[in-house]
Amino acid sequence: MNGNTGSGSGTRTDGRVERGNQTRRLVLGRTMDIASVEGLEGLSLGRIATELKLSKSGVFALFGSKEELQLATVRAAVAVFAERVVAPLNDLPPGVRRVRELCRSWLTYSSERVFAGGCFFYAVSAEFDARTGPVHDAVAGTHRDWTAYMERTLREARGAGELAGDADVEQLAFEVIALMEAANAQSVLLDDSGVYARAERGITARLLASATERGREALAGPA
Repeated sequence: MNGNTGSGSGTRTDGRVERGNQTRRLVLGRTMDIASVEGLEGLSLGRIATELKLSKSGVFALFGSKEELQLATVRAAVAVFAERVVAPLNDLPPGVRRVRELCRSWLTYSSERVFAGGCFFYAVSAEFDARTGPVHDAVAGTHRDWTAYMERTLREARGAGELAGDADVEQLAFEVIALMEAANAQSVLLDDSGVYARAERGITARLLASATERGREALAGPA
């Protein structure tokens, strides 16, 4: 056998894989925006193929079914959320400022329309909250993970001595997430960007109400 055959075959295979990855990224970029506006039920292999001028058989080969396309879209949105909301806070030490900056990061993610319809997860949660099945489970899992992350961030602030020892982090997480989601919903529905500043004021007030003196000093420091 010619020694170059394997190398050539590998190059062709790598090229096909990379083209497939590029197509996958292209498709998921579009499906995330569609789902944030119309919901995950607005997705179909045929629609995506037509809109992006791709072959339906090629899109089907990548995703296999509408459900897998929906699940892949949720996973892609999680990666975008982690990059835009969570990763920028990695260098901040535990404390109430980290909590506030995490909330600001979320509000910026919504207000800058990282996804066309505002918060991707708020949109698809309303769509799948009363359903069952793998897509519901995936969407519910993202909500649980985000809530758990917020609770952990608050618990770390309490451990750093910046929230009162008896602060109810589960309740506090529920309230600050509710304020952020309300801002997202009203901004999208009413085209009112002023709600983000009101949400931030409400979040800061809740943190101050539960903060120790050290925590209040941290919140009063440079923004």
